[in-house]
This record gives sequence, C-alpha cells and structure tokens, in this order.
Amino acid sequence: MFKNIVVIGAGTMGSGIAGQIANAGHKVLLLDLPTEDQPNARTEAAVKRLLKSDPPALMHKRVADNIKVGNTRDDFVSLASADWIIEAVVERLDIKQDLYQRLDDVIPDSCVVTSNTSTIPISLLIEKMPVSFQQRFAITHYFNPVRYMRLLELVSGEQTDPKIIDKLAQFNDQELGKGVVRCGDTPGFLGNRVGVFALQVGIDEALKNNLSIEQADALMGRPMGIPKTGVFGLYDLIGIDLMADVVRSLRSILPEGDEFHAVGQESEMINAMIHQGLTGEKGGGGFYREIDGARHARVLSSGDYKLASETLPASATAAAIALAELGEPLLPLVQGNNNEAQFSRNVLGRVLGYAASLLGEVTDSPQNIDDAMKLGFNWVRGPFEMIDALGNETVAGYLTDAGFDVPAVLQQAEPFYAVSKGQLNVRHADGQTHPVELPDGVVRFSMTRRELTPVKQNYSASLFALADDLRLIEFHSKANALTDESMEIVLAAAADPGKGILVHNDAQHYSAGVDLNEFLRMIDSEDWDGIDQFLARFQQAVKALKYCDAPVVGAPSGLALGGGFEVLMHCDSLVVHSNSVLGLVESAVGLLPSGGGVKETYLRWYALKGNWDEAAWNTWMNIGYGASGSSPAMAERLAYYRPNIDDAVMNRDRLVTSATAKLKAMAADYKPPAEPQAMLCGGDILQRMSSFMDEGVARGDFFPHDKTVAMHIAAVICSDDGKEKAVTEDELYARERLEFIKLAKTPQTRARIHSMLHEANLIRN
Repeated sequence: MFKNIVVIGAGTMGSGIAGQIANAGHKVLLLDLPTEDQPNARTEAAVKRLLKSDPPALMHKRVADNIKVGNTRDDFVSLASADWIIEAVVERLDIKQDLYQRLDDVIPDSCVVTSNTSTIPISLLIEKMPVSFQQRFAITHYFNPVRYMRLLELVSGEQTDPKIIDKLAQFNDQELGKGVVRCGDTPGFLGNRVGVFALQVGIDEALKNNLSIEQADALMGRPMGIPKTGVFGLYDLIGIDLMADVVRSLRSILPEGDEFHAVGQESEMINAMIHQGLTGEKGGGGFYREIDGARHARVLSSGDYKLASETLPASATAAAIALAELGEPLLPLVQGNNNEAQFSRNVLGRVLGYAASLLGEVTDSPQNIDDAMKLGFNWVRGPFEMIDALGNETVAGYLTDAGFDVPAVLQQAEPFYAVSKGQLNVRHADGQTHPVELPDGVVRFSMTRRELTPVKQNYSASLFALADDLRLIEFHSKANALTDESMEIVLAAAADPGKGILVHNDAQHYSAGVDLNEFLRMIDSEDWDGIDQFLARFQQAVKALKYCDAPVVGAPSGLALGGGFEVLMHCDSLVVHSNSVLGLVESAVGLLPSGGGVKETYLRWYALKGNWDEAAWNTWMNIGYGASGSSPAMAERLAYYRPNIDDAVMNRDRLVTSATAKLKAMAADYKPPAEPQAMLCGGDILQRMSSFMDEGVARGDFFPHDKTVAMHIAAVICSDDGKEKAVTEDELYARERLEFIKLAKTPQTRARIHSMLHEANLIRN
C-alpha cells in the first residue's frame, strides 16, 4: 500500500485525484506552481473548489483535512519521502519532461511516478529518463469527475516493472474504487479512442441526416444505453472548447488511415461557437442555452436558437423512446426509412465497427473496450455487448450500406460473449474464447446473471439462487422503479430465503423509488382503494423480508431513494457503495414514504435518542425536507446509514463479495428481529411543528403545500390529542397509508407529480 502520496497539478483533474485519495482515508500532498503573494494560492483554491463542487467531490467536508497543500518551489524537497507521485500538470510534453528531471534528482529509488495524461504516449514522456526511472513509471489515466467515474486506464511502458503495475492496479481497485483496465501504449488508449469517436460520429450523422440536436440526443442517449446527455448535451457539459482540444489532440496522434480522421477535422461550426463564447454550460451556453429563463436549442443549419420543445417534432423519436422500454432497446431505433432510423443505423454501424476494428491493434479482448466504455463513459453496455444484441451480420450490413469496410472480426458468426458449461466466455481477436477476466473479489452481476437461471422472474424483478444456498433479489424495470411485480419477487424470496438474501442489482442506480406513473394514473382515476391496496402489498412484502428466517443484506449503488430505500431499510444490514445516495425524497412530489419508511426512520431515531419526542422531530425533519445522503458519511447524519451495523466499500464491483461474506457470517446463529414496541408522540409537538412551518412559509422558505405535506408526515407518528400512546408496527403502516392517500387527493400533489413526470421539472406550490 502507498503511504506518502503526492499529486502535482491542482487543476480539475489533479484536485479530483487528490480528493478521491482523501475520500479513501489516505493523506495526500497537493502541489502546484507558487504565486508571488500567497505561494499556496493555487492549491488552496483547488481544495475550496472541491468543497463547493456539485455533485460533491468529497464524501464529507471533513475529508478535506486529508489534503495538505503546498507548492513546487517550497515543498519540492519533501518529495524525498514520497512513494507515489501522480503528475497532472498541463498537457505539454516539455513541461512534463522537465518535471520528471527535477523529480529524479529528489525522489527515492523506490518511488513510483505516474502521469494522468490522456494523449501523450508513455514512450515520449520518459524518452529522456534513465532506465531506473522508466522501470517505475506508468500512466494512470483517471476520468472526470474522479469520484464518480469508475474507469482507470493503466498504461505500462516497455521498461515498466510488472510488479509496480500490479501494485497500482490493486491500490486503485481496492482503495480508490476504480475499475482498472490495463492498456497498451497506443494513441488515445481505449476510452477516449472509442468515446470521442462516438461523439464525433453523432455530430456528423446529425448533420448528414438533418436532425435537430434534440432528436440526435434523444436517440443517441438512453435508448442506445448512453447517458441522457447524448452527444450535444455532453459537449456542453464537458465544454465545447475542451472537446475541440481533445479532438485536435487525438487527430494529431492517430495514424493517417484511422477512421477518426473522417470525423475529427476542424469544424467551422464548433470554432465559430467558441469564438462567440458559446463554450457550453461553463460559458454563455452552447448547443443548449438559457434565453429569458427558458431552455433553447441551437438550430444546426442556421446557428439560431429556438425553444427546445419546438426543435423536437412529435415524430418517430418519441415512438422510438417508448418502444425502447420493451424488449431489445436498439431494435426500434433502426427500423424504418426515416432520417432518425438512418441516423441510428449509421451511428451504431460506424461506432460499433470502429470498436471492432481496434481488436488486435489496441487490445486483444473485447472486454477491455467494453469495460472502458461502461466504466469511463457510463454506457449501459459496451460496444461488443451491443454487437451481440444486434448480431454481427446486422452491424456489418449497416457498415456496408453506409459505404464503410467491415472489420474481419465482424465477418464471423460467433458472438463475442457466450456461456459455456456455466461460465461466461469472451472471443478474443485471434478467434479463441477465454473466460471473462475480473480481479479476485470483483463481481459484476450483469455478467454473473448470464450464467444463472432465475428461480422466479417477471418484467420488474428476478430471484436467483446463488451458491451456498443464498438468494439474490434483482430489480430491473425501467429506472428500476418498483411495481407490484417487484414486490412479488420480494415476497417469493422471503418465503424461501435459503441461508440468506442479497438485495442487489448492477445498474447505474439501484432504484429511485416506486413507479410514479402508476400512482398518477390511479390519482387521475380516483382509485383510492387501488392506491391503498398497492401500498398494503408493498408493506406486506417488506415486512415479510424483515422477519424472514434468514439474514437479509442490501447492497445498493447509485441512487437508493424513496421506495427503493424503504426496501433496504427492512434489511438486517447494508453494504453500500461509497457513492450511494440514500434517502426518502417523497415530500418533493407532495407525498410521504408509505412502504414503512416513516416507521423505520422513527424507530431508528428512537434507538439513537431514547426519546420519542426527539425521534419524532428528527424523523419529521428528515422526511419533510426529503433529505438524502450523498455518501455513507452524509447518510449517517440522517440515521439512514448505521456505522455499527452497515458497511461501505469504495469499489461497487466488490459489493456482492462483501455482502455475501456478511450474509454467511450472520447466518450461523441468525434470529429474526423482534417486533418493535413504539409510542405515538404526544405533548405540544404538533403545535411546534405547525409553528415551524408557518414561520417558514412567512419567510418564503416553504410553500403552502409544503406545510400540508409536513403535517401529514407528522400525523403518522404523533397523536392528534396530545397524548402519548402505544402503537403497533402494523398501526404505523396503516397510518402511513392513510396520510399518503389524503395527500394524493390534493390537486397540489397531483400537479407536483405531473410536472416531474411530464414537464422535466418540479414545481413548488
């Protein structure tokens, strides 16, 4: 393990790397060039940016204490005790080489040096350095934002000691939570080589097929399994000027015959936007911009801007997105003869074909490219998984129709991934199949599930039997929204729990809650009995999970909110990813948690405070504000993460291994929990809550319906006559349902739900 870590360069990437090292509990020294008046001004400003960043770069503000700041003049001598130095300075070869010369004069012979470069070959970086330096040098290419992007591209040179590469891989995997992909010293490595090409193809095909930027983003977004920003939205997010620099850099280092050059030339449109200051979200807007408080989209043909809603016709785009919810999501996109279908075929053909052409050149394994795109660009599936979904012949046909060559690996009939004798294998560039490769202890259930047959399955969820008589509940509906079908699987698991139940899925987000579309449908039809029955079934399922005859461990990553978190609250213990967001957020849409969330929060606060009055107030504040924690440390403040019961891991790929070990340890002498004895809070607490809300409304902190929601939350845990009284768990469940339905009947709640689902915003009323 590295003990004395230094990051040189306090820009966006350098500070982000230092922040993630600090998140992992390690001390780190952050250096940059000195300034005249305040030598450490650059590094001090970098830490302030980390503390203010959104989303949060640090898992808790106190994590900043792990970062010591300095400068490369006054503190360079301290590098004599460093054992790992990460260089993240400006992408200029001469500056980097000068720094390495200075380092070699100071650092110990055992110190490892790595560069965060994304474009400069390692052979050029260290061509002037002695072999002893080259042997302990590598490239560690992180992706921005470092806390959230899982990919680390680890590049070794001809002289790099393999033991150092192994040490870097292990530390970044187990300590920093990275998915490590080992790359050769080839231009652009893997992630940017394919990812930037895909963006350029998206722009090229949008122009050729005369699509609006919204049409292109809608198609080349979630329906293709790519983040919803799509192409133009991602350009705005990254920065149009920065993307232009990345494209130029790749163009300068890729060989002449590379297909990238067809889409990577200078763009008059892009350069004109940069000249006008339209550099994306950080500038005066970009492809999208706010004008008079409304979102506008750029018209590619003219450069004018129109209201965003006017640039997306009610055409095949909407139909494609709707169809993509059913079955293989790529198929509806490519069917038909309109411009949108042609765009989809050309994009998929060119991007997937380009990835296939790199096999044997930059890597022998399709898994490396797939991992790079999933971990570094948040694609749901990698290029070769998408090829398997469409079929080699189909993708080859898209390329032929568009006038492009078909790579040899696509001319074979065999899929790239296939299960043989219960094991998932991948076909390499040489045509031979090999088991998928993952480090010891790493489990990606999206791969594991291909080797298993569900015990019970429906559209929303599946139940699997694992080794050692364990069970796994997986939610997999759209956005993993919970439905009646989801809870059927929970009930089935509770009825036959084996020696333990794991609640987990390998999606980007575990679950953001119950399907609000179904609630809105029942509200509009005034089906109050239907709502009550749905909530009762949900409550029965989580109660069965809580009291089943075997331990239950939840292992979430990403968003675990609303009803999704209510399921987790009924588990015996959690093993959560360090970036998991835990909370009950129903108040934002004018509702309250009614799957046991209010009840469980109340019981947790009582266990901490030993006082029903304090428990009620803290529960009311948590749920009334719709509070959530963006890390286990932040969730602990809400009693949503219990450090004496729950665990956290930095690498989400290790959730299953950690949770399985916990289940096995708990199973030996497991006894279900006893049903709790609770009290409804009495005294003047309802009046205090009412006054708090009145004062907030008067100040403008709250809206009138916020008070209505808050007082219905209070009614679940407070008596209406001011007298404290005993209450059973089932009575608390019933009170949740009653107050939920009262809120569902209000037009203000209906308006909030509708605005979130259909107007892409959340109104306050």
